[in-house]
Amino acid sequence: MEWIQTIVGQANNIFWSYILIGLLLGLGLYFTVRMRFVQIVKVGEMFHVLKDKNTGPSNKKGVSSLQAFFIGAATRIGMGNIAGVAMAIAVGGPGAVFWMWIVAILGGASAFVESTLAQIFKVKDGTGFKGGPAYYMRKQLGSVGLSKVFAFGIIFSFGLTFIAVQSNVISASFKSSFGTDNLLVGIVLAIVTAIIIFGGVQRVARFSSVIVPIMAFFYILLALYVIITNIQELPGVISLIFKNAFGIDQAVGGGVGSAIMMGVKRGLFSNEAGMGSAPNAAATAVVSHPAKQGFVQALGVFFDTLVVCTATAFIILLSDSYTTGLQGIELTQASLGEHFGSWASLFLTIAIFMFAFSSIIGNYYYGEANIEFIHKSKATLLIFRILAVGMVIFGAVASLQIVWDLADLAMAIMATTNLIAIGLLGNIAFKTLDNYLEQRKQGLDPVFFEDSIPGLKGVESWPKQKQETTEKA
Repeated sequence: MEWIQTIVGQANNIFWSYILIGLLLGLGLYFTVRMRFVQIVKVGEMFHVLKDKNTGPSNKKGVSSLQAFFIGAATRIGMGNIAGVAMAIAVGGPGAVFWMWIVAILGGASAFVESTLAQIFKVKDGTGFKGGPAYYMRKQLGSVGLSKVFAFGIIFSFGLTFIAVQSNVISASFKSSFGTDNLLVGIVLAIVTAIIIFGGVQRVARFSSVIVPIMAFFYILLALYVIITNIQELPGVISLIFKNAFGIDQAVGGGVGSAIMMGVKRGLFSNEAGMGSAPNAAATAVVSHPAKQGFVQALGVFFDTLVVCTATAFIILLSDSYTTGLQGIELTQASLGEHFGSWASLFLTIAIFMFAFSSIIGNYYYGEANIEFIHKSKATLLIFRILAVGMVIFGAVASLQIVWDLADLAMAIMATTNLIAIGLLGNIAFKTLDNYLEQRKQGLDPVFFEDSIPGLKGVESWPKQKQETTEKA
C-alpha cells in the first residue's frame, strides 16, 4: 500500500504543480474577460432562470432547472466544504481561503461554459435527457478517445473515489462522537446508498431537492451565529486571509505556494468548476435555452464556495483551534466545540452525515451517466452499482491520506481532460450567451434552435429553426 501512495503522490505533484493551477486560473480568466464578466454582472439573471419551469423544445420528461441545480449542489456541498476547507487552512494557511474565492469567481465563467455546452449536446434517453463533457468531446470535437478518457475519469473519481472520501469522513465523525465501529457505519451507509441508487435519477433529484436546502440552511445559520457573536474579530480575520494569501503574514502553512496550491486544490474539489462534473446534472434539465443552465450552474459555484466554504472558514478562523495542528474534520469539530460547547460535536456529526450522504448520491449519478456512455448494458450498470456500494464500505475503513490522495489524482485527470475540451469549444458557449442576451433585450423568453449557432455538429435534442417556422406557417 505504501508504494501505491508514493506513486499517487508523485503523480499528484506533477498535475497540481505544473498543469492544473495554470489551466484552471488561466482559462477561468480568459472566459471571464471573453464573456464580459458575465458571472459577476449577471447574478440577477442567475436567480431569474432558477425559477424557470420544466419547459423546453421537447415533450420528454426531465428534471427542472431547480432540480438540476440541487443535483449539482448535492455533489458540490459535502466534505469539501467542511473537511476540505479545514485541510486547506491547516496546510496552506488562512491565505488558502482567498485562493478558494478566486477559484470560485473565475470558475463561475468556466461553469457557465461547460454547462451550456452540456445542454447543447445533450441526448434523449428513456426518462429524459443525459449528457456532459464526454458527449461534447465526441460530438463537436469528434474525439472518441478524449471522451472515453474523461468518461473513465469521472467514473473513477465521482463514481468511486469521491464516494469513498465522503464515507471516510462520515465514519471518522461517528467514531469521534460515538465511538462507532467504522466497518459498521460503512455497511449501514452502503445499504441506504443501494436503496436510493437503484431508484434512478428521478429519485436522486427528489432526494437532493429535499436534503440539500435543509442542510445548507442550518449550516449557514450556525456560521452566521459565529460571525455575529464574534463580529469585532471579523475584520482581523479577513485581513489575515489577505495577508497570508500573498505572504505578508505566514501565520500557518508553508508559504504563498502552499496557500495557492491548497486553495486551488480544495476549491476545485469543493465547487467543481471546470472539472466537468456539474455538466452531467446540467444536461438533464429541460429548458428552452442552453444558457439558462449555464447561469444556474455558475450560481451553484458561488453558493458552494463564497457562501458555504466561507462559512466553514470563518467558523475555524474565528476560533483558536486552527493553530493547534489539527487537520480535516477534527479541526472543524474543535472549532465548533470552542464556539458552542460539547454539543457541537453531535450537531456536526449529523450535519456531516447530511452533507456527505447527499454527495454520495450525487456522485454516483455522475458515474452512472458516463457508464452508459462507454458501454450501455444492464450488466455493466449493475457491476458499477455494486462497485459504488463497495467503495462506500472501503472509504469507511481506509486511511484518510490514501483516500484523499486518490481523489486528488482522479480529479486532476478528469479536470485536465475537460479543461482542454472547453478551452477548444469555448467560442460556442460565447455565441450561445450572445444569442440568449439578444433575445432577453427584446423582452423574450430565450429559445434555442439547432441552427442558432453555425457549425454545430451532432445536435440531437434541439429542433431546427427553419422547421419550426415552417410548422407554424
